[in-house]
Amino acid sequence: MAASLSQALYLATFTSSASKPSASPISPPSIKVPTFSPLTVQPLSSAFTPNVAHVITLTPHATSTPSSIPSDTSTTTFHGLCYAVGDNIDTDQIIPAEYLTLVPSNPAEYEKLGSYALIGLPSSYATRFIEPNETKTKYSILIGGANFGCGSSREHAPVALGAAGVKAVVAESYARIFFRNSVATGEVYPVESEVRICEECKTGDVVTIELGESRLINHTTGKEYKLKPIGDAGPVIEAGGIFAYARKTGMIPSQ
Repeated sequence: MAASLSQALYLATFTSSASKPSASPISPPSIKVPTFSPLTVQPLSSAFTPNVAHVITLTPHATSTPSSIPSDTSTTTFHGLCYAVGDNIDTDQIIPAEYLTLVPSNPAEYEKLGSYALIGLPSSYATRFIEPNETKTKYSILIGGANFGCGSSREHAPVALGAAGVKAVVAESYARIFFRNSVATGEVYPVESEVRICEECKTGDVVTIELGESRLINHTTGKEYKLKPIGDAGPVIEAGGIFAYARKTGMIPSQ
């Protein structure tokens, strides 16, 4: 009887579950997709005016023409006694370092500096460039060999020669720093020769240098020698140095 009751309960439960209506399936919500009409590009109106770029006109400063240009060296001539030296005359021979304390801007010390010019030459030079107790030399033209003015970069070297009364140096070649200092200070004209004049001119010969003709005339021997043109350095030296030239030509204000 117990088995029959259990079977009856099972059948009743199964029948009850089967008789319930099944749940309806969940349908997803409908999604409305918007429609787009084709993109229509309107042509630009013919009246359209694009922005015009601003054009900046730069007006360069006019290059000023110096009101006072130094005259050329066509008439620059030096005449006097020459003093001949050899190769590799260095700055210690031109003006020893012990005299570099002298200030060239001081007139008294400038003159004293000149009195020591070429005092460092070896004893093989029997003739002194400046006589004892004198501040100026009687040799206004200095004749040198190769590599004249080598050594240090001291500006005192050309200044001492200029203070002593030297107007021009004629050498086979120069140390670059001496040549530049000569032009910058305006003390002496560093002129290059095309041959070794130092072997043909002797101390005490009377010579003339004509910068415009680029030649040296030895009146004692009667020979002439071709010199290399001084070029653009000439007007700078003639003006008295680089700063004097700049003031004279209007590059910098005059004092």
